[in-house]
Amino acid sequence: MEPKYYENWHLAKSDNEFRVTEFEWSMIRFYEAFGRWVTTTGSVLTDADIKFSEHLILHVIRMQNRPKSSATIARMMNRDDLPNVQYSLRKLESAKLIKKTKEKSGKTFSYSVTDTGKKMTDEYAHIRSDLLIRAIGTISNIEDRVTEMTQLLSVLTGIYEEMARSSATFSTR
Repeated sequence: MEPKYYENWHLAKSDNEFRVTEFEWSMIRFYEAFGRWVTTTGSVLTDADIKFSEHLILHVIRMQNRPKSSATIARMMNRDDLPNVQYSLRKLESAKLIKKTKEKSGKTFSYSVTDTGKKMTDEYAHIRSDLLIRAIGTISNIEDRVTEMTQLLSVLTGIYEEMARSSATFSTR
């Protein structure tokens, strides 16, 4: 892109910065659209006041159909706000979508999906397949493109994580 389009943009002083900034903004818009999709679809399936985060946590718990601790859930989602994850778990438990079980060690708990939660996640998967996956399937060469994007996002996640650690000790002086 020509410099005249981004010359006054504080985040984009070069072609490379412009491209990275455009990528970041597209990620923000994607994240918000994904959140709307998950929340709207989920709201069709339950009357409970379940937010985006709770929907994601419910699906993570359902992964591989085995119980998970709050720390495992947070790690799988790359979250470091364990108290917020635990709050979401309490909401899901109150909605009777998950159940809490004391682990054998007796000090920690694990969470599994209830029959109600299983029914809801199954119905979500059906709607997702019928609407979203079918629509995405119309994109040319989607399988390869999604695989490449997944790999790219995994690498970028590592870079952003490392730079977040580096920025914690960065000094502008």
